[in-house]
Amino acid sequence: MAVKIYKPTSPGRRKSSVATFEDITKHQPAKSLTMMLKSSGGRNVQGKITVRHRGGGNKRYYRVIDFKQDRYDALATVTAIEYDPNRTSRIALIKYPDGEQRYILAPQDLRVGMTVVSSRRPVPIQVGNRTALEHLPVGMMVHNIELQPGKGGEIVRSAGVGATLMGVEGEYAQLKMPSGEIRLVPKAAGGSIGQLSNPDHINVRLGKAGRRRYLGIRPSVRGKAMNPVDHPHGGGEGVNPIGLKYPKTPWGKHARGVKTRRKHRRSDGFILQRRLTHK
Repeated sequence: MAVKIYKPTSPGRRKSSVATFEDITKHQPAKSLTMMLKSSGGRNVQGKITVRHRGGGNKRYYRVIDFKQDRYDALATVTAIEYDPNRTSRIALIKYPDGEQRYILAPQDLRVGMTVVSSRRPVPIQVGNRTALEHLPVGMMVHNIELQPGKGGEIVRSAGVGATLMGVEGEYAQLKMPSGEIRLVPKAAGGSIGQLSNPDHINVRLGKAGRRRYLGIRPSVRGKAMNPVDHPHGGGEGVNPIGLKYPKTPWGKHARGVKTRRKHRRSDGFILQRRLTHK
């Protein structure tokens, strides 16, 4: 996929770029693999806003993705590469010999007509194939990785990402995550071979507020522009600094440069090296 830049016919167009979607081969999803998706607008069951800046946007249908790929040792053929509005990577429609269809996350270089297989035993080293991490060679790029064997892929599912298998020792495999973090994952956990598709997603610039609204993201107002009753940064005449020792969230907590990971998490023991931090 490439990024297209138009002539600057308007201020919004000048700053924006779009994906070319040249890798898409089918434009309508499989009906049997789609579900209704109701938008919450960031509200909980009580109708209270629990996530700010959500609402509106284009209507989407959910594509049912097979994160487990638990039809083992059955060769499936890729019949289409499709766009999924609910995620950044592309999805692939695969068909088994008995006619069953499923969606999987499409890795880079997966093409229509290729075959993929999922197994608990060693598989050919080919993009899209899936097996336990212990059966893959060191240095292999993997995606859609399980944290618990049999539960289905939970991590490394975004556009253009892939984790590197650093080694297998004892009951665990060492993975270098896209963030730079090195962590342990059970060696029996499944992983799919290859880097995920649509790596140019990071280079697309929305360019105008309207394109954010299409995605269901509402405007974010600066705390400085509010009244004191609405935000710790609010109030004052004219343009003022925030007037505090450190920036705060609307609820008075530390903002910017603060670790947000909960202390004493069960998974702390599986992290060998923390992710890269940028100051």
